Amino acid sequence: MEHLKPMEPTRIHSNGDSLFQDMTFAPDIPVYVTTAAYNKDPCPNKLHLGIGVYRTEEGKCHTLNVVKQVEQTLANDLSADKEYLPITGMPEFNKLSAKLMFGSGSPAIKESRVVTVQCVSGCLSLRVGAEFLAKHYHQHVVYLPEPTYGNHPNLISAAGLTLKTYRYYDPKTLVLDFQGLLEDLGSALTGAIVLFHACGHNPTGVDPTCQQWEQIRQLVRQRGLLPFFDCAYQGLVSGNLDDDAQSIRMFGCDGGECFVAQSYSKNMGLYGERIGSLSIVCKTADVARRVESQLKLIIRPLYSNPPIHGAAIVTAILKDRDLYQKWTNELKAMRDRLVQVRRQLYDSLCNKGTPGDWSHIIKQVGMDSFTGWNKDQVDFLTREYHIYMSSDGRINIGGLSSKAVPYFAGAIHDAVISSLPSSTLA
Repeated sequence: MEHLKPMEPTRIHSNGDSLFQDMTFAPDIPVYVTTAAYNKDPCPNKLHLGIGVYRTEEGKCHTLNVVKQVEQTLANDLSADKEYLPITGMPEFNKLSAKLMFGSGSPAIKESRVVTVQCVSGCLSLRVGAEFLAKHYHQHVVYLPEPTYGNHPNLISAAGLTLKTYRYYDPKTLVLDFQGLLEDLGSALTGAIVLFHACGHNPTGVDPTCQQWEQIRQLVRQRGLLPFFDCAYQGLVSGNLDDDAQSIRMFGCDGGECFVAQSYSKNMGLYGERIGSLSIVCKTADVARRVESQLKLIIRPLYSNPPIHGAAIVTAILKDRDLYQKWTNELKAMRDRLVQVRRQLYDSLCNKGTPGDWSHIIKQVGMDSFTGWNKDQVDFLTREYHIYMSSDGRINIGGLSSKAVPYFAGAIHDAVISSLPSSTLA
């Protein structure tokens, strides 16, 4: 056999330039830039109130005791394997997640009208839902609340959907702009998709009341809009899992269709496990089966099938009465601490006589608080006090320890005083 001569390497560019020579640098992702700056800062009093992680009094990411217990049990199970999950994920996880979201007495579940698929946390739950809508729904316009979670526009637009906004928060009064919300949804395109935060609105911490949710539900159904819920904080707002799901259950039991992206990052502390689900409430059981079949075709080229460990943890907790009770007890304690820290911060600012009305801190709920501070004040806090947070003034209450409140309140007081005109201080 004739020996083949080694081929001379083919030069793509004679000048040696990369194929990506003209690529520009992508813009920085603010929350990760803030985290990197915080990590490099040697100041012992530094605070990280940017990224939404619930932390201990020592500033460490909080791992729930019930999660530690379950992980030990899983580690001791020598019969377990690492076989691929189905495309739609762990069946028992999906069943239990739907029950947690819609309630054990949900008519939609009883009638097999809910399809639930395990996804890679809340982000991919949103993305899979958006990809499904882009491919199978006639209307490609999505209305997002103004403001909203910073990654929402990326996740939705990446699927090819068009973004619009509806009024949600009034920055002057620091409360829900309910009238503006109703006006904008009332004039929205027929059939448009509307993204809602189920509870603990990120970044404002401002939620509609149950009565307001009912008005929203009626308007959405009258206008033929399609609701898409993002549920990331169930249990951390009221301390009660059922109460925090009321907005979703209003839509889930009225016979209409809706989408729900669910995450266990916050309420089980499973941030790095990336565990969540997408549920779609359909008109009939037959439609639900058809929808599930199409979801498989969406998921397959994205990540083929989801990881097993986070789903195993969640399933173990949700299916066992004692573990479930331990989880809800811990969840209630986490929520109570958030309320306590809010009250402590509010009282500290009032006691210092810090100019302004700070009641929004205790009126807002969940892990986030929208402070109303401008970028100059935020920069001042970072520069002078090593406090890292979003440039829009959002702070993660879950990242603030009670022992750090006096330091933080003093920094806020100084920032506010420093930003006042000299004539005001005379």
